[in-house]
Amino acid sequence: MLGEFETIARLFAPLAKGWPGAFQLQNDAATLGLEPGEEAVLTLDTMTEGVHFLPDDPAELVAKKLLRVNLSDLAAMGARPLGYLLSLAKPKERGEDWIEGFVSGLREDQALYGLHLLGGDSTSIKGPLSLSLTAIGKAPAGKALTRGGARPGERLYVTGTVGDAALGLKILSGEALGLGGEDRDHLAGRYRLPQPRTALGPNLIGLASACLDVSDGLVGDAAHIAEVSGVGLEIAAEAVPLSSAARQALAADRSLLETIVTGGDDYELLFTAPDSAAGRFDALSREHDLPITPIGRVTEGAPKVTLLDESGRELAITKGGWTHF
Repeated sequence: MLGEFETIARLFAPLAKGWPGAFQLQNDAATLGLEPGEEAVLTLDTMTEGVHFLPDDPAELVAKKLLRVNLSDLAAMGARPLGYLLSLAKPKERGEDWIEGFVSGLREDQALYGLHLLGGDSTSIKGPLSLSLTAIGKAPAGKALTRGGARPGERLYVTGTVGDAALGLKILSGEALGLGGEDRDHLAGRYRLPQPRTALGPNLIGLASACLDVSDGLVGDAAHIAEVSGVGLEIAAEAVPLSSAARQALAADRSLLETIVTGGDDYELLFTAPDSAAGRFDALSREHDLPITPIGRVTEGAPKVTLLDESGRELAITKGGWTHF
C-alpha cells in the first residue's frame, strides 16, 4: 500500500503535468496567471458517499461526476475551465485499487475538458468517503453570467433533457419504472455521469440575461433565478424536454412528473433571454448538437415559479427541489 506522499507522486502528480504553476504538486499552493481582460471564476462542490453517489459506484465514474458537477457550475457562468483543486477524505478500506480507478477517471476527463490538477489535500477518515473539488475557470472581465438579470417578457430556456438523473436514481435504487434494459441504462447513466455544457456556456455570454445549472431540480433552480432577479417564472409542463426513456416512464405513471421537474442532478443549463436572441439559440443548438428548448416566460410580480398544464392551469407540486438541510 502506497503512503500519502508516494500516492501523490505516482498517481496524482501526473495529472498536474502541463501546468507549470502546479510545480508537480511539490508545493502547498499553485500559481494561476490570467490574460488582461479576463477574470477567474471559482466554484466548489462536495460529494459524500451515500448522498451524492452510491457506495458501489465505480471509482472512475465517481471521479468524473465530481469533476463534471463543478464544470457545470463554470459553464453556467460562461467560464472556460482551467484547473482544479482536490480534497480526498478516504476511509482506510478504500485501497490503492480504488484510488487508481479514481485517478483514471480524472485523467480521462482532464483530456476531454482540457484542464489540469493544480493541487489539493488528502486525509484518512472514519466514516463515508467524502470528496471536495474546487474548479477554476476564466471569463471575460465583468461578463460572467449570474442568476440576476432576468426581465419580464423574456423567455426561459433549458438545454438537453430534464428529469433523467432523478429517474436514474430510482432505477439504481431498484425501481424498474416499467422500462426495458436499454432505457434503464440510459437513465442510470445520466445520474452517474453528468454532461456539463462547457462548450455552450461561454457562447451564452451576451445572449442570456440570467443563467444557472439544473443541479437541484428544474423548479427549485428556476426559483433561484426568480428570487435573485426579482421576477416570476412560468414553466409550461408540456414544453419541458424529456428523453424517450423519461417519456415512457411518465406515460406509465403520471405521478412521476413531480420527480422529473423537482429531482436534481440534471446539470443542464437553465437561462433567460430576450425574444430577439431566439434565432441565435437555434443556431447554437445546431452547432453544439444540443437541444435548447424554450419552456416558459419571465413575468412581473413577486418571485415565484408556476408550473402550468396544457390548458394554462397551475399544477400543484409538493416540493420545490433538492436541498441539503
